[in-house]
Amino acid sequence: MAEVLEGTAELPTAVDTRALGARLGADLRAGDVVVLSGPLGAGKTLLAKGIAEAMDVTGLVTSPTFVLARVHPPVRPGAPAMVHVDVYRLLDHPGADLLAELDSLDLDADLDDSVVVVEWGEGLVERLSERHLDVRLERGSDTDVRVATWRWYVGTTT
Repeated sequence: MAEVLEGTAELPTAVDTRALGARLGADLRAGDVVVLSGPLGAGKTLLAKGIAEAMDVTGLVTSPTFVLARVHPPVRPGAPAMVHVDVYRLLDHPGADLLAELDSLDLDADLDDSVVVVEWGEGLVERLSERHLDVRLERGSDTDVRVATWRWYVGTTT
């Protein structure tokens, strides 16, 4: 599948959101960071489920809000694992040093063999890799239709 460097998609159903995750996940490789942003209920975890399907990793993909990170090992030997991270709980502590908290997770050590998918990590985790995908999900208050915008950053750090 050819990598799409940026795009926008309207996602009328949860199935569509998960399918976009699978489409984006097909281009991921070890060392990539995916930053998922958007308000509560926008579909970030649903998108992560689609990414996990495309990557063919094991384990139930649920929001890792209270454990911060879950590792989903690959089914195929030599394929990358998916490390699913949620920093929402850290954002609730105004005095917390978010970069230190993220550093304590040692995510950059996982990058050699994994894809790191981070919910609520915008502005924090992009520095982990020169190749990262930013995905923004929005949902209007009067509709279930989501709008996703994404963009790959390759060879630059923000």
